[in-house]
Amino acid sequence: MAASHPSTEMAASPMVRPTVQELAAAGAEEPPRQYVLPEQDRHGDLLAADEFPEPIPLVDLSRLTDADEAERLRAALQTWGFFLATNHGIEDSLMDAMTSVSREFFRQPAEERQKCSNLVDGNGKDYQVEGYGSDKVVSDDQVLNWSDRLHLRVEPEDERNFAKWPSHPESFRDVLQEYASRIKKIRDLVLRSIAKLLEIDEDYFVNQISNKAPGFARFNYYPPCPRPDLVLGLRAHSDGGLLTILFNDDTVGGLQVQRDGRWYNVPAKPHTLLINLADCLEIMNNGIFTSPVHRVVTNVEMDRLSLAVFYAVDAETMLEPAPGLLDDKRPPRYKKMVAKDFVAGLFEHFRQGKRFIDTLKI
Repeated sequence: MAASHPSTEMAASPMVRPTVQELAAAGAEEPPRQYVLPEQDRHGDLLAADEFPEPIPLVDLSRLTDADEAERLRAALQTWGFFLATNHGIEDSLMDAMTSVSREFFRQPAEERQKCSNLVDGNGKDYQVEGYGSDKVVSDDQVLNWSDRLHLRVEPEDERNFAKWPSHPESFRDVLQEYASRIKKIRDLVLRSIAKLLEIDEDYFVNQISNKAPGFARFNYYPPCPRPDLVLGLRAHSDGGLLTILFNDDTVGGLQVQRDGRWYNVPAKPHTLLINLADCLEIMNNGIFTSPVHRVVTNVEMDRLSLAVFYAVDAETMLEPAPGLLDDKRPPRYKKMVAKDFVAGLFEHFRQGKRFIDTLKI
């Protein structure tokens, strides 16, 4: 779970600011005003969320062919739009290595991290999605997230831009490539399982992913924040793509999910993966399972790290409910839209704290 904008188009002349890591290292007692959420958007203390009201939904991916496990998946998606995956086939050692190289990257000196900058040619004028940095800033009144990220394309494999992949630590590239190959298999397993729950062709959702469909790994780093009651690590949103697979920090909380207007803290469990639907899949399944709204709060003492892998459909794909889910009693709940046009509307709505998918509902 994290903001998902699977486009590599550059935005002209964003305003340049220090990374959040640099701000945190400076030791300011108050965050710059650009990071403070307006009072009308806070709805009280940002940290005053409820504890999860029931056991966190766990789904054993090795047992999805069993009817009881499939029903557990259905219940999780209907209730929350996400679940924690166990027995997913990725060894603890690979997950630990992924955590280790991620932390090592963010702990490097600023000049080393900036070798992967998302500002083109380091000139501070052109921003691209891939690389290391902070939010794209397009106006003085934009509320910024208290987080930095390293955003890297992992799919299609032949479009990976290794110039943006860290050269230090030296094992980073090999570890990420192995992790990405394993996560891709989980993506297909989960999409086929969801299709079976909906009683449509098992490969329907997988077939929406062409060999040019993008997949991005986003390493999110949340430094300690002096005012977690006023500042969010990541503003409320739902992911814009097809499916998100999150490897969450299990030592520091921060992820919250919204249901029925209330915020709940999402507990973490070591070596599990949090898998959530994204907006495009919500449209394709005609809203039977919905994309969850979530956010990340900050911590005054501890930093936090997560790795989200976002999967999307090809830019030319027509987003619409699957034909097998429509009949006289089940009309479409969303207007049709080409995926690239949907992506184009995501950022502006996210910046305004709104969900673009809501504008497509019939």
